[in-house]
Amino acid sequence: MGLLSNKIVFITGASSGIGKACAFEFANEGADLILAARRLKSLKDLEESLKQKFGIKVHCIQLDVRDKEEIKNSIISLPDEFKNIDILINNAGLALGFDKLYEGNIEHWEEMIDTNVKGLLYVTRFILPSMVERKSGHIINIGSTAGHEVYAYGNVYCATKFAVKALSQSIRVDVLDKSIKVSEVDPGMVKTEFSTVRFSGDEEKAEKVYEGLTPLAPEDVAAAVVFCATRPKHVNINEIILTPTAQASSTQVYRVK
Repeated sequence: MGLLSNKIVFITGASSGIGKACAFEFANEGADLILAARRLKSLKDLEESLKQKFGIKVHCIQLDVRDKEEIKNSIISLPDEFKNIDILINNAGLALGFDKLYEGNIEHWEEMIDTNVKGLLYVTRFILPSMVERKSGHIINIGSTAGHEVYAYGNVYCATKFAVKALSQSIRVDVLDKSIKVSEVDPGMVKTEFSTVRFSGDEEKAEKVYEGLTPLAPEDVAAAVVFCATRPKHVNINEIILTPTAQASSTQVYRVK
């Protein structure tokens, strides 16, 4: 029996990176999972792996967190056995472009704001009321060191992560009398598809981001998320900031030549 047996965990952006690693970590603790992402085939492959390895229940949803109607309908139509979500992991997010603000691609801005901020809001808005009604639940938002300190060319992405920090704090205040926990896990440099997406598929450019250091792995972040989720009922982890040993802040990184 794992620490989270019989708990239902909803993970956005579950098809890769931190979201996928969270799926394995939570499954290892016995939780049943609702996996949401745009890439349904990746989710289905993940579902098979998790069922075979851990014997848990898994429900997959093809979902774009930018689409509030799609989210609403997905939540409403959940099978009865998955309706009472215990833990929500707001993980879906991305960075696009690496420009000074006055040279920025406005479409990139829109997609980052729609995914990182509005997506988190939409998913939370449709899941949190059930937690409030039951006076039980836990929301864990994946933020970033970029939500604590900006870096050059990060402008709008950093702004979205500052928003995640503000929303985490605000939601915690809103549910203070409902026995609901709200946590935020803020990683520094993690080697995922993040940089490849940011640089529009340029693998060489993406690799240079991690040159000369050992970045975090998605599993490192997932372990911190599960730590938040497995504290005693009276303990809430407000915030965890984790970085590679070679990274002191958003702007201070030591690289071996």
